[in-house]
Amino acid sequence: MKIQQHLKLMAAYNEWMNAQVYDAASKLSTAELVADKGAYFGSIYGTLNHIVVADTIWLKRFATHPSSTATLAVMVALPMPERLDQVMFDDLEGLKAHRQWLDSVIINWIAALTDEDLETVLSYHNMKGVPAIRSFSSLLFHFFNHQTHHRGQVTTLLSQAGSDIEVTDLLALIPDEAES
Repeated sequence: MKIQQHLKLMAAYNEWMNAQVYDAASKLSTAELVADKGAYFGSIYGTLNHIVVADTIWLKRFATHPSSTATLAVMVALPMPERLDQVMFDDLEGLKAHRQWLDSVIINWIAALTDEDLETVLSYHNMKGVPAIRSFSSLLFHFFNHQTHHRGQVTTLLSQAGSDIEVTDLLALIPDEAES
């Protein structure tokens, strides 16, 4: 399987898991969503918000890559978050709608990338202004891994709050193959 095919799988997994997580979160009260549970971003809502913030930061960086300027043009107009815990939306419904929009942007962007695009580098600055030049494909793997990492935290917090999202494994989206 080529890198581009793996990234399409990760984008589909990202969208699927986000839908499950937000559905489970929507069954909780606002008090349960914002209760500080000692997670790195405090609460379920704080962690979901952080994932949107980080995705926005990365997508804005990716939008500067020559392969992505057209497909990620919609990201350029969005303001750059100033902090990793910056609150993007005051309510779960607004955050969920934005998450769904981001997921569709990600799906379309990944589908447009070629294997040649993935063999390049991306120059960017981190949140502290430190410059970096890194493998574009490796940064994409980081992008999806970061989401998975924090969604894992959210699924634990949801479970503790009594809202189970059931299957979370990538394996659920990997089709059976014919034996050779």
